[in-house]
Amino acid sequence: MNKNSMGLTFAFLFSFAHLVWSILIASGMGQVVVDFLYNLHRISVPITVLPFDLILAGQLVVLTFVVGYIFGWLMAFFWNKCCK
Repeated sequence: MNKNSMGLTFAFLFSFAHLVWSILIASGMGQVVVDFLYNLHRISVPITVLPFDLILAGQLVVLTFVVGYIFGWLMAFFWNKCCK
């Protein structure tokens, strides 16, 4: 398994999910989504989605890209060590 390819795959997957979340917050739908998901799980916790901040959204997407790459790279590394 190619470590770089797996790292990039996870990086794009993680960062895309958080980009979608940032778009939901920017569009005003973040609180609706959170309320819906918590209600599905029958959980009642007072959570408030804060207003959209472009800088924080960018940091979130970049950080999850880096974490996703590391996670994917490590997964491929261990897969190659254990399962070849």
